[in-house]
Amino acid sequence: MKMKIKDETLGMWLGVLGVAFFAVTLPMTRLATGTQAAPQLSPWFVTLGRAALAGVLSVIFLLATRSPRPQRQHWKPLGMAVLGNAVGYPLLLAYALRVVTASHAAVITALLPLVTAACAAWVLHQRARLGFWLCAIAGSALVVVFSLLRAQSHGGGFGLEWADVLLVGAVIAASLGYIYGAQVTPALGAERVICWVCVLALPVTLPGTLWLWPEQPVAASAWIGFVYVGVFSMWMGFFAWYRGLAMGGALRVSQTQLLQPFLSILAAVPLLGEPLDVVTLGFAAAVVATVVAGKKLSQPRAPVVVATATR
Repeated sequence: MKMKIKDETLGMWLGVLGVAFFAVTLPMTRLATGTQAAPQLSPWFVTLGRAALAGVLSVIFLLATRSPRPQRQHWKPLGMAVLGNAVGYPLLLAYALRVVTASHAAVITALLPLVTAACAAWVLHQRARLGFWLCAIAGSALVVVFSLLRAQSHGGGFGLEWADVLLVGAVIAASLGYIYGAQVTPALGAERVICWVCVLALPVTLPGTLWLWPEQPVAASAWIGFVYVGVFSMWMGFFAWYRGLAMGGALRVSQTQLLQPFLSILAAVPLLGEPLDVVTLGFAAAVVATVVAGKKLSQPRAPVVVATATR
């Protein structure tokens, strides 16, 4: 029992580490793609290129560790993870960030923990007490309220536009990719799951990257953003994330994603020059509280032992 609790705690911390890597994806993707007024790398190049870069690293890792090939029953979940994490999420996000700011995008992507938890309940048949779902909804609501207030204070208002549809699609794609990847993690190992995902995509991503290689000059900051999303967002972050989902439970660990918008804002301070205020820290503390409460309430109730008198 103690070992199980330790594994669940370690799983939560690995989830936080993965989220920390993923949190920088928003500002780095915006650096890589630029804006409509000042475009840099194309969204298609960023999507295919980051997966190709991670795929090359994955080939080296799999060969160095002499990893066995996945079995027949593993290919479908891996294929779903390819569609969700290697193609769907980065492509939709890259196009959306050409139009909206990182703060605007955070409003929609803040729903990722709740959607991931719902996918975990649907795909993996994981269940939790009502209190867990209430904490998940409360945490997501806090993030959305914060993002709305921040967008209004910096942009003079908040309005939905077509890019929000892309962001909703990105959230759904990422959630399904996370869960299907977690489904085969116990059999393949966290590191091998993301590696096989990237390798499976290589026949498309590598030729696509070479074909779409930019001919026009690109700012150094855009290349830095591209390398980050290829090495950390697409590869190393999943080492921690998939293992955290497997050890701590996908439904519970998914709630650490509530921290992602705030970590993104912290990263945006040096990268994009955005200010950090007390309101941000206050909302972050409130969200952390919902994550901690949700983790406790996700535990199943202990069975009630009824004492009977001996006769």
